[in-house]
Amino acid sequence: MRNTGKIGVLMGGLSAERGVSLKSGAAVHKALQAQGYDSVAIDVGRDLAEVLKREGIETAFIALHGRYGEDGCVQGLLELMQIPYTGSGVLASALAMHKLYSKQAFAATGILTAPFRCYHRGETVTPTDLPFDLPLVVKPVQEGSSVGVSIVKEKGQLAAALDMAFRHDDEILVEQYIKGQEVQVGILDDRPVGAIEIVPKNEFYDFEAKYTDGMAEHIFPARLAPPLYEKALQVGLAAHRALGCKGYSRVDLLVTANGDCYVLEVNTLPGMTALSLLPEIAAKGGGLSFEELVSQIIASASLSIKVN
Repeated sequence: MRNTGKIGVLMGGLSAERGVSLKSGAAVHKALQAQGYDSVAIDVGRDLAEVLKREGIETAFIALHGRYGEDGCVQGLLELMQIPYTGSGVLASALAMHKLYSKQAFAATGILTAPFRCYHRGETVTPTDLPFDLPLVVKPVQEGSSVGVSIVKEKGQLAAALDMAFRHDDEILVEQYIKGQEVQVGILDDRPVGAIEIVPKNEFYDFEAKYTDGMAEHIFPARLAPPLYEKALQVGLAAHRALGCKGYSRVDLLVTANGDCYVLEVNTLPGMTALSLLPEIAAKGGGLSFEELVSQIIASASLSIKVN
């Protein structure tokens, strides 16, 4: 065990994914305590800086999801307080959370993403404005866990999909729908450890399918021919690196019948619940128990900005 000092497990928070984060944080805190780490669970609020100081936190395990936790905000605070933390730094976290900027970063490095258009609140969006046909995917630019995401198959469904997405953000993406296998690549210590296939019972891998037992089938390894499986791993790693991520991440892909790998997003703080995919990938692809995974992640905690 690395000498991390007192660990604060940052959980809960202020985003739409608060409930999931509480489950992730509780699982991580339990795993740390089982291994003899000195850790405390911290339900993150706007007084986080005061709590970190009062508790004497020396290392932070970030188990937050969504805004104010996965988007670089908490990472910036920890940098300012010089408290090493798990996962990616400020810039990579912000880029990964912002679907438009991450798409631009992927495109700059030759990584495939679905064709799209970006719209701001108040702009008119009609199917005739788009350079691609139905079906469409409508999503907020800065949300995770498929919050506010809709698939539009008919023109009459677009208005409701836009309304839902704009409830969560002032900026949205309208993407071309890509038909393919939903494949998730786990990255740990800058290497891919495996790819799992998701077969949701809902139309796509939405919030319910992600966090309700029995709503999605997990298939490991993903049902891809060996060369395509290796390609998916390398595309996942390339996406992780394109944003400057470090420590660990989970990269969501759509793999088409003709072998194209489209990157949906990079999750810099993937779920750590009983139904989460990264722990399953790490166990089946890397032979790591949940406790070993948590220990490996906390060992990688660091600061991006060094102060002399």
